[in-house]
Amino acid sequence: MANERLQWFKVALQIRGSVITAVYLRVIGCGIFGVLVSVLYYFKVPVSQPILGSVIPSIVLGLLLVFRTNTAYERFWEGRKIWGSIVNTVRNLARQIWVSVDEISIEDKDHKIDTLNLLVAFAVSTKLHLRSEAINSELEELMPTSRYIKLKLMNNPPLEIAFWISDYLQQQYNRNCLNSYQLNSLQQLLNILVDNLGSCERILKTPIPLAYAIHLKQLLLLYCLLLPFQIVENLGWWTGFISALVSFTLLGIEAIGLEIENPFGYDANDLPLDNICNTMKININDLISLTPSVHSYKEDI
Repeated sequence: MANERLQWFKVALQIRGSVITAVYLRVIGCGIFGVLVSVLYYFKVPVSQPILGSVIPSIVLGLLLVFRTNTAYERFWEGRKIWGSIVNTVRNLARQIWVSVDEISIEDKDHKIDTLNLLVAFAVSTKLHLRSEAINSELEELMPTSRYIKLKLMNNPPLEIAFWISDYLQQQYNRNCLNSYQLNSLQQLLNILVDNLGSCERILKTPIPLAYAIHLKQLLLLYCLLLPFQIVENLGWWTGFISALVSFTLLGIEAIGLEIENPFGYDANDLPLDNICNTMKININDLISLTPSVHSYKEDI
């Protein structure tokens, strides 16, 4: 129980992953403005205007912030579900290719390993594509040099990798290493991967409507600037501190929505895509270390 309490306070006071660094300047500005209003009130300037509290009802602003945060979280959670689907589909594809594709020549096993590595390359290239990053050494170790060079010229590298995998499967069908049912099953799994890629691109390229984002920011700014005039009569010199506290709450909620609406980057609250891709690579390497009990071209001879 003591450790749980300690952990609670540790999380509550943690800076990394919070939005403090994103909003602290605006919060300080609101606090300073509140102090300025307190000074004016101290010198009998008629700045106390409680009626301003009705200009922007708190419930209206609260509903707008909740809608903004929920919309952003839906995008974050959908991104996580999509990447979960990518992980599961890569595992299923790899397992079926490793077990189902017959080896009728000495090079077939190497070709299967190359294709399994392409499945990892699909995930890695999708990660880079969503981050608008160039093809790098992460992919170089997962494919032959000729393909790596060609991939650098592609506008959509994951789609090119999906084509290579599909082409491999069709070749194995033409060589009678796969039957039509197996080919159809594998192609359907590959289609799921391509659909997942498109879903990620939809999240990335469909931001929150600009007019909504602008309007919410304007209302937040207006509310935080009007707040000191509403509370100075009752709080006096505490006006600056309370104004900063309220602005931290409101601006922090808005900043959280802004940070998680694109879940594919490097922020502490974004999806751990590097770890997810590394997990897939480990899974594929473990699979390659296993020997299917059904067939091997040398063992069958």
